Amino acid sequence: MTDPDEKQRMAQLEDKIANAKAVHRPQSQIEDHHSQAHAGWRMVTELVAGLLIGFCIGYGLDSLFGTLPIFLVLFVLLGFAAGVKTMLRSAQDIQRAQSGQTDKDEGT
Repeated sequence: MTDPDEKQRMAQLEDKIANAKAVHRPQSQIEDHHSQAHAGWRMVTELVAGLLIGFCIGYGLDSLFGTLPIFLVLFVLLGFAAGVKTMLRSAQDIQRAQSGQTDKDEGT
């Protein structure tokens, strides 16, 4: 009794609705937890990398010049500062991504 064009339009509409639901599906708590854990480990790794690079450069310069603690302490502190700066930049990126996601959720 229904028109074939109407059936086709209904099928297209159902496909559009299914696609829209798939795109706007909220992220599960487990996926969100893993992304937060990943971000935390990323920040810790950046801090440790900064410290290790500073330690290696400082120890290398102290061995080269024969002034053991001076460059070691200086470059460990610089490595720590660089690691903290990188951590803060990562935290800002994560915060921007989450605020963009929140804005997108509120707009829907």
